[in-house]
Amino acid sequence: MLDTPEAVFEALRENNERPYGTPRTVTAEELVEAAEQFEEKDVLVTALLELMSAYEYAAEHRKSPVVFARILTLWEEVPGSFSEWEARQVLWRHKWVTTSLLQVPDVPLATVDGWVGRMGDRYRAAGEGLQPVAAMRHRIAAHTGADREIAWDLWVTRPRERLSDCLACETRHQGLHHLDAGDDEQALRTWEPVLGGVQSCEEEPWVTQAHALLPLLRLGRTDGARSYHLTGYRHARGRVGMAEETGLHVEFCALSGNEGRALEILAENRALFDTAGAPLSLLGFLTGVQVLTRRLVEQGYDTTPVAGPVGRTWMARELLDHVSERGDALAAAFDRRNGTGAVGERRRARLARRPPLAEPLALGLRTAAVPSPEGEPVVTAPPVAASAREVPEDFVELVEKARELADAGRPGDEELWLRIAERVGADGHVHDARLGPEERLRGELAEHRAFAAMEDEDKAAVKAALAEARELFALAGMPERVLTARARLASVGVEPGPEADEGRAELDTVLAEARALADEGTATAEVRRAYFVVLQCRAFLAHTEAMAALPDVPAELRERFEAAVSEAVAESERLGAPERTVNTRVYAADIAARSGDPERAERELRNVLRVVEAAGTPWRATRPRGLLGQVLLQQHRPEEAMEQFHGALASAAAHGDTAFPVARTHALLGHAADHAGDPGAAVRHLSDGASRLDREGDAAGAAELRVELADVLARADRQADAVAVLESLVTDEAAAGMDERALAQARLLLARGLRELEEHRASAEQFLLLADAVEPWEEQFTHTLVASEAAVALLGAGNEDAARSAYDRAVASHAKGPNPHAVAEMMRDFAAYAVSAGGAEGLEDALEHLRRADEVLTALTGDDEDVARWYQSGATHYQRGRAYAGAERFPEALAELELAIAAHEEGGPRGEAPRAEAVRVAALVEANGLGRPDAALSRLRAAINRCREAGLDQAAGILARVRDEVSSRRGG
Repeated sequence: MLDTPEAVFEALRENNERPYGTPRTVTAEELVEAAEQFEEKDVLVTALLELMSAYEYAAEHRKSPVVFARILTLWEEVPGSFSEWEARQVLWRHKWVTTSLLQVPDVPLATVDGWVGRMGDRYRAAGEGLQPVAAMRHRIAAHTGADREIAWDLWVTRPRERLSDCLACETRHQGLHHLDAGDDEQALRTWEPVLGGVQSCEEEPWVTQAHALLPLLRLGRTDGARSYHLTGYRHARGRVGMAEETGLHVEFCALSGNEGRALEILAENRALFDTAGAPLSLLGFLTGVQVLTRRLVEQGYDTTPVAGPVGRTWMARELLDHVSERGDALAAAFDRRNGTGAVGERRRARLARRPPLAEPLALGLRTAAVPSPEGEPVVTAPPVAASAREVPEDFVELVEKARELADAGRPGDEELWLRIAERVGADGHVHDARLGPEERLRGELAEHRAFAAMEDEDKAAVKAALAEARELFALAGMPERVLTARARLASVGVEPGPEADEGRAELDTVLAEARALADEGTATAEVRRAYFVVLQCRAFLAHTEAMAALPDVPAELRERFEAAVSEAVAESERLGAPERTVNTRVYAADIAARSGDPERAERELRNVLRVVEAAGTPWRATRPRGLLGQVLLQQHRPEEAMEQFHGALASAAAHGDTAFPVARTHALLGHAADHAGDPGAAVRHLSDGASRLDREGDAAGAAELRVELADVLARADRQADAVAVLESLVTDEAAAGMDERALAQARLLLARGLRELEEHRASAEQFLLLADAVEPWEEQFTHTLVASEAAVALLGAGNEDAARSAYDRAVASHAKGPNPHAVAEMMRDFAAYAVSAGGAEGLEDALEHLRRADEVLTALTGDDEDVARWYQSGATHYQRGRAYAGAERFPEALAELELAIAAHEEGGPRGEAPRAEAVRVAALVEANGLGRPDAALSRLRAAINRCREAGLDQAAGILARVRDEVSSRRGG
């Protein structure tokens, strides 16, 4: 019941805890009505100020000035009803009214100017400085484009005042001034304090992040653009008050090759199309949507379903027409009101923008592809080198070029053979005799079908195509090509055992025939190539058998493999073509690496690269470089590995090698960069790898990379970025295609990330979903871990009853699947909460949790090596000391903290950091609780020196600040 002022005040306090949006605004309106019943106006003042805040942050700019008019009336009639803070708000919120009036084109510009004039009068009367007034005049000038530079000078040359906008907001508008002038670099330099986290407020850094997206993209600073989209959009999502910023995120996605992501953002924000209370923000949103829909239409997606205003279904062309008409009308209304063309010009400039990048920017998110009109996702192939796209129109030239590339062992012929197959299969095709026998061409096409089937690991299709090639080459009178087809048939897709024995016998026969042809004095280059293919096939079959036997390859198999490799290498050198056995040499390196001999693998691969360089065949270096990178990574040499991976990718691109595993190589580059301590490079390559795996249809592989990406981001203190990536993985659609353990890992990282961001309710939801998912697992200790963390998350969310239930669930799970670290940590967290929430009254509850934690640790046996006893003991003593200190039982607190210090000393170097924290609290207890500052200072000096010797500079700095504080209070 809201029948007393106290009840209304309490309801106002509760409403203030809610996020801005419709529920909070409606409640604020109801509370104003309730406050009007009381004779004393202090509660009405508070209710009106709360309602104005709700309107301001929910983009109800048409209503905000009306509420402020009521506040001004009360200010003039009953100024004593305003608290000191509320009196200051009367002056502060004059600025809100200025921006609200600018948002609505129905309000004449003279009215806005007049309002700012009255704001200046009130500031003078109150003895306040006029810099905020100059800031509002600049805001008007920036909007209208009139006298912009004059207003800028009058604003920025004045010192900040008590009522100036917060520093972060002022920095944003200063950067926007430079951005409007076309100076991306200066805008970003100006924004550095906000984007770097030095300046922040309720709106920042998220608003500035949205405005920084395209300048960063234009300047090629894609790492920052990616990060600000991930974190900035998470904050803007679903917020009516951030319609303009959401439009900027949509535009960024459309111009960075992420149209699918932009469509997802539209689907999540359909309510923004009805943002009637903030027409200027709505215009910004509509313009971003127009950039997207025009891109879709330009790419042929006219009839693709998209999310538009609620109430009907939309196709891309229809939504484009709708937002174009609506946006043009709004821009025209503002320009009529302003008497300038600035709003329309800015809108046209945005619509004229084109993608600044040659390739799509990988965002790291799991995003659906743009659906075709039929509803099927369209998978866009990654760009390939220009040389691979040069397809001759003349059919004879086309075939001759494909043969030339194939004979030289050069990549890039795959696309040409596909085109040849299309032409041969077309109605009315007539074979051209200049290309030799028709059977030869059809045999070559069958051979390349076999190669494609190998990539798909379709054993039956491989064998059928090779058998067809063998027969066709025989009909064409090409015995050397028959031999290569037979050799491949005998070696590809062969299982170890009897099948391998048969293949080996066939290969011996084929090799004898090939050697006889190659050793003839009239042997052609084609015959020599065939001979090398047969040698390679023998080595390949031996490689297959050795791979199946790893890690312990029997001596017989190893000798057979090494003999096959040695013979191939020796023959290539005898015939003066060592580059022809590059793949065979790579097999040897591969087996060495997998057998635990990376040093030999490295020697083999570096020798291969020397052979390739000497032969002038750089296209053969691509795969050896990729494998060498893996070998170097295996030897914990990540920087050198990165160099080889980069070289492999560059080689693949330069020579049009579309079969090279680019996605997996980016993944490996990401691993290497992470190990090399370069998280920025790791994020780039893991994001790119995941995006490419998406395009290849490998959803499971992409998800695996994104989990790793999130881990890298979290360890790099980019928790919000990590959470954005993980949220894209646990949607119903994405989760359906993931392995349950990979999904569990993603949920665990997400729940922890949300907790780090203090989004406790969302964190608890993820922990509870995860607890239900892992409960049936045989490894019950995993469920114990998750239930423990869920309990703590629920406590952070303020849901004590559910937290207690999860606590009991974790304890019960621990009895079946022990996880002492997780359970003891949970109990300590509950102890800390008991004291923080209840003070001295919560001490007994806290001590009971800590007693139970001791019981958990006492029950440990000597086999529990995974639990660091020194840490667990020290952490529990530390928390007990904090509990006693919170209850002002200082002697007991100090005793427990001394025990904590001693326990952490048992941990050696690993215990130094927690020991330093225990010393910090012990010193504060001594100085402030027990009145012994000299003892505290002595303790702190020793600990500071100890931390510096251990390389813990941050801990030393924290202790030094405590020392200075204690010394200052002591008087020197």
